[in-house]
Amino acid sequence: MKKFLLDTDSVSYALRGHGNVGDQIRSHRPSEICISAITAAELRFGAERKASKRLHALIDAFIEGVEVEAFDQAAALEFGRLGSILAERGTPIGEFDVLIAAHAVTLRCVLVSNNVRHFSKVPGLIVENWT
Repeated sequence: MKKFLLDTDSVSYALRGHGNVGDQIRSHRPSEICISAITAAELRFGAERKASKRLHALIDAFIEGVEVEAFDQAAALEFGRLGSILAERGTPIGEFDVLIAAHAVTLRCVLVSNNVRHFSKVPGLIVENWT
């Protein structure tokens, strides 16, 4: 079974009802969709920065319907490996994105992101755009 890890931008699209992300999510079984704890953290940070109870409520509702994968030791090791490769190549993508990419690789998930070009720099990562 193919499993999809949604990047922060894809969840944001779904929460705002933009693009086709919501339709794509609904076309899969709940067991096929997950997010990283890193994505949950980025979403919460955004809601806090906006001081938005409404956004927190939307995040709560979304997270109830998907599995939030814990970032573990295997993902930490992969983060170090991928971050180093990207730095050596001169193609950094930012630490949070490397964390999420490493998590997707470790979980053997397809990463769903609007930023395919950005994430295509990560070796071993499969990316789809649902927007």
